[in-house]
Amino acid sequence: MVVSNLESLMGRWERFFQDYCKDKIESASLLYPEKKSLLLDYWDIDKYDSELGEYLLEKPYRAIYAAEEALKRIEVAGEAPHLHFRIRNLPDARKVEIRDLRAIHLGKFVSISGLVKKVTEVRPKLEDASFQCQKCGAVIKVSQTENILVEPAECFSEQGGCGRKSSFKLLTESSKFIDFQKIELQEMPEGLRGGAQPMKLVIYLEDDLVGDVLPGDRITVNGILKAQPRRSGRMKLTEFNKVMDANSIEIKEQAFEEIFISEEDEKRIKEISEDPMLYVKVRNSIAPTIYGLETEKDALALQLFGGVPKYMPDGTRIRGDIHILLIGDPGTAKSQLLRYISQLAPRSIYSSGKSSSAAGLTASAVKSDEFGEGGWTLEAGALVLADLGIACVDELDKMLPRDRDALHQAMEQQEISVAKAGINATLKSRCALLGAANPKFGRFDEYEIIAEQINIPPALLSRFDLIFPITDKPDKEKDENLASHVLEVHKYGEMLSHEPDLDIKKIKPDIEPDFLRKYIAYAKRKIFPVLTEEAIEKIKNYYVEMRIKSKDTISFTPRQLEAFVRIAEASARMRLSNVVTAEDAERAIKIVEYYLTKVGMERETETFNIDLITTGIGKTQKDKMKILTEIIREICKETGKSAPIDEIIIRAEEENIDKETVDKLIGKMRREGIIFEPKHGRYRLTSE
Repeated sequence: MVVSNLESLMGRWERFFQDYCKDKIESASLLYPEKKSLLLDYWDIDKYDSELGEYLLEKPYRAIYAAEEALKRIEVAGEAPHLHFRIRNLPDARKVEIRDLRAIHLGKFVSISGLVKKVTEVRPKLEDASFQCQKCGAVIKVSQTENILVEPAECFSEQGGCGRKSSFKLLTESSKFIDFQKIELQEMPEGLRGGAQPMKLVIYLEDDLVGDVLPGDRITVNGILKAQPRRSGRMKLTEFNKVMDANSIEIKEQAFEEIFISEEDEKRIKEISEDPMLYVKVRNSIAPTIYGLETEKDALALQLFGGVPKYMPDGTRIRGDIHILLIGDPGTAKSQLLRYISQLAPRSIYSSGKSSSAAGLTASAVKSDEFGEGGWTLEAGALVLADLGIACVDELDKMLPRDRDALHQAMEQQEISVAKAGINATLKSRCALLGAANPKFGRFDEYEIIAEQINIPPALLSRFDLIFPITDKPDKEKDENLASHVLEVHKYGEMLSHEPDLDIKKIKPDIEPDFLRKYIAYAKRKIFPVLTEEAIEKIKNYYVEMRIKSKDTISFTPRQLEAFVRIAEASARMRLSNVVTAEDAERAIKIVEYYLTKVGMERETETFNIDLITTGIGKTQKDKMKILTEIIREICKETGKSAPIDEIIIRAEEENIDKETVDKLIGKMRREGIIFEPKHGRYRLTSE
């Protein structure tokens, strides 16, 4: 499009506004200054005048300036408020990935999608500056277009000036300021494969665009890419930084909008959902190269789909995500499972606990020299970036205690609060957590209490819906099958390296990963199952029955009851059903029962005891601790002094508690604060 001058361009915009946007301009004007923008769809402009639409994409700065000047000419009720001209929904040709931005995109209107990684505070930015001459007092107005403050070269003004070079004072009260904010946008993690480093882009927001986005938000920014000079000391470099001036922001409200599902995909998704072998096929599509672990893979499949979060009238939120912890012997493919799930889930972040800090996992306020120009910025961690997806954290037991403590709020409330350096913010972390940990002593002993075998406090353990120990025990038949499977996988891998098109069913997933990712995204976007009366009755009866059966111990708490519901909802969601049936409830009961049999069972009484997980103390251990407490109390009463360890051991042996158990329980009671040691080898109760 050839534009002879700015006036003719403004005329075309004015005609467009008069013919097409009069109602929108009126409604925006009535809400001014709360609403300062006229937001239009690009295709409305293109439909009205394709040349004007093309010119907007190619010469956006000039086109937007002309459009905003034309808007000032359109009066509403005798006034013409200064509205911003904003465009959304650009053509696909203008949708560019951050890593694909090149020099040809500079000065062009483009659309970028990504995750908000950092956000600065909102600051005032000078738009029209008023300077006062220090010699004659004349006031000079200078419009500011760049980031660096431009002062008058000499004293001149409409009222006259001294015309001399002078020093000038900025009059802030008569200058015009607008709100300004910088955000850092990062590529979507699900678009990265093969360990690629996510690319970032700094976006400049002005006026009514500021303050609406938080770290972890998924947004599309429509704006103009520009080059920003780089310096080395006082020298300007020929290399420039890429930055973007935002024109409009589209916050992605709907879950998994970034995953495109075609009509053919939708048809195939519905066909697969009706397959009677659906659950087996989904299980077989999770890490098919790893042998066995059927129940664990069933649970991981259900975690991918998740339950339904509930928002109550009183403002409380009940999470729908299922948290799973894998505790395993060395070489049981825990890390491989985590890595596979992180690549399969539509949104996922993989992190190793050993190298993760609290800020790296949750969120932090950081002092940023370059991006924040010395100020504090809010930065999102892995759990915020995995919002509505799955966060896979390996080596969870190797994290520092202070870093691990940050997980409590993130897991249950699914929020992360930051209060530092004057920044008070609450970010969303609505993700499922899949953790992996190793036992302290190398191998898992199912006869020992889980809390004593793993370096994770019981308070955090209790927040996991399912905990699976993956053990490696000699078993002739199982070992033969495992060895055959592993060796065949290696053989087929070698064959595939020579013949890539070879179709080997044994190691090929029943549903290919790319399509399964679409299936999960479709289910989470469209399906919100509700419990039927039969399902409610089934779960309720099982819960009450198990509570009555274990008289001396607590078999289940309401936390496990919620786990039943989440797993049953995920089971219904997997087959795209909007109702949770008794069959789904049965599946949930079976999985929870399997996990409690492994880690929550009193071996002496063969009953479930959730205290083994939530407090780290079993019934038998609790009874022995009571006996030791009474022994210490009696000795102290008899002697009037603290109880010596030798005397405690002698009396404990009379109650059939051996020396080794006494030493272990005394240490535990000291850590729990039940007893203290006033002198070496002598103990008293803290309550007396």
